[in-house]
Amino acid sequence: MKKNKDHKKQNNIAWQLISANKKERLSLFREIPENRQGFVLLDLPKKIQREIMKKLQDRELIELVDYLDPNKATDLLQEIEKRKRERVLKKLRDEIKKKVEFLLKFHPKTAAGLMSLDYLEVGKDINFGQLSEFVQDYEKKTGKFPAILVVEDGFLVGEVPGSLLALHSKNEKIEKAIKRAPTVRYDQQESEVIEIFKKHPHNKIVVLDSDESILGVIYSDDLLKIIERKSADILRGFAGVSEEEDILDSALLKVKHRYKWLIINLGTAFLAAGVVSFFQETISAFVLLAVYMPIVAGMGGNAGTQTLAVVVRGLALKEIQPKTAKRVILNEITAGAVNGIINGLLVAGVAVLWNKNPLLGLIIGMAMVINLIVAGFFGTIIPLAMKRLGKDPASSATVFITTTTDVFGFFVFLGLAQLLL
Repeated sequence: MKKNKDHKKQNNIAWQLISANKKERLSLFREIPENRQGFVLLDLPKKIQREIMKKLQDRELIELVDYLDPNKATDLLQEIEKRKRERVLKKLRDEIKKKVEFLLKFHPKTAAGLMSLDYLEVGKDINFGQLSEFVQDYEKKTGKFPAILVVEDGFLVGEVPGSLLALHSKNEKIEKAIKRAPTVRYDQQESEVIEIFKKHPHNKIVVLDSDESILGVIYSDDLLKIIERKSADILRGFAGVSEEEDILDSALLKVKHRYKWLIINLGTAFLAAGVVSFFQETISAFVLLAVYMPIVAGMGGNAGTQTLAVVVRGLALKEIQPKTAKRVILNEITAGAVNGIINGLLVAGVAVLWNKNPLLGLIIGMAMVINLIVAGFFGTIIPLAMKRLGKDPASSATVFITTTTDVFGFFVFLGLAQLLL
């Protein structure tokens, strides 16, 4: 256990050094012992993985892959160009070569592309003594503890959790200990696999071929990493940051990734400013309005972003379907109205007590309610519309949300002021 912790700590240190030193990245990587290179590489961002593997010689790739299990080796080899991958495959050990070639046949974003081959098929009529022997033989050959899958006539019956090996006598039949195992077809998409995992949070999902035979298993650890990656992608999308941008990229490269969205944001800011310009005389007559304008717009933008975050997450995890979209819109509008009333009453109370102006309090309270309803509506509609058009609903939707709430917020607030003051 201590040895594993030490290795993990050393891998983390190596990861930090390689990530931080772009110029010396390759030489630092080569200083890592061969038996740990593959594990460090797997923890690095895809961009850095590709960069390092592109520069490594075939011999170096073969040596580091040799220490990995087939599914992890496949994850790495998918990131190099085809000709180089074929050269490396030819020189791998036969045992790992066959498994990697098999796994490379499948698209990485499907169930088969996510699966591991660390499983053991047994009949349901054996006892725990026999099962223990099978498991020990598997461990000696592979160094891995397998998923124990029970089959009958070639079809999956269920699984026997490994923890039960120590709880039953050797002569006891395994049949009564068989548990149901969730399954997916080999060609189901990554998002569908995650949805099944959420509904059946087991530590593994069995992957079946079109004829219902077993192809492999997907472990929960791998799915949790994918969910974590998706969360990071959503966060990048909100901010308008490219997936390829790295925290340690040069300032010039960061500008290249971001300037387009910032120019769009600048254009939308002028749109909001244009609305304000229509009410110059009203603002000049009642200068106090300028104090409250950022409050109305800011609250609308925050409320819209909250709605957007919930909706984008729902779309990413397949929680929002066409039949439920109307209910989602209605719920968000209602929530916006209630939050608008609560915050509108608070800010209206401040205007009455601080500025001694009940009419101003009424105007800002009404504007707050309307703008938070608008925020709830557009915070739901914009990502749904982008999804329908085949666009990423997280990609800088915040730009459009804040623009909408700024424009409507200023128009309603200043329009009411012009009518009533």
